[in-house]
Amino acid sequence: MIATEEHLPYVDIILETIANAAKIRGTGIAKRSPDYVAMKMKEGKAIIALDGSEFAGFCYIESWGHDKFVANSGLIVVEKYRGHGLAKSIKKMAFDLSRKKFPDAKIFGLTTGLAVMKINSELGYRPVTFSELTDDEAFWKGCQSCVNYDILMRTNRKHCLCTGMLYDPKWEKEKPAETIEEPKKMSVFGRWLKFKQFVLRK
Repeated sequence: MIATEEHLPYVDIILETIANAAKIRGTGIAKRSPDYVAMKMKEGKAIIALDGSEFAGFCYIESWGHDKFVANSGLIVVEKYRGHGLAKSIKKMAFDLSRKKFPDAKIFGLTTGLAVMKINSELGYRPVTFSELTDDEAFWKGCQSCVNYDILMRTNRKHCLCTGMLYDPKWEKEKPAETIEEPKKMSVFGRWLKFKQFVLRK
């Protein structure tokens, strides 16, 4: 469901779950303050999943570059609820909410998670270079709390362990002209996932 002020008591467990997941994966994460996550709930820009009153998953949206870009960030699913398609449902709802609130914005994300890459691909995202993402300094400043920030800076903000993925609403108009067969598309994406997996395991 779309989070509201009534879900503010879940802020601490949301941030704790995100932080713990990052430690287990050994990957970086852009940290957010409790006030920031609470603000997203109050603005109606967050998705929360509950099992009764028990926290199960979360994601929020934020806009950059004068609303020209939107990111779906902080996607997390509690371990006991994984493997049932919950992450995909949360991501889909966040995607739809982004399209509703910012219909003309490009939706993008940075992730090291192979599962998230696959979900993004199914929603219509494509892997892109960082140069195609927002140049909003406020967004990139959020990467400072990531353990991989030095890699981003050493490459002059062109490369990192994260994969940049982008959805452009204009692509919807291109669909009838596309001639690439779906199996071939998925084959290309499969090779991309294998490459990312190889890089992340090194």
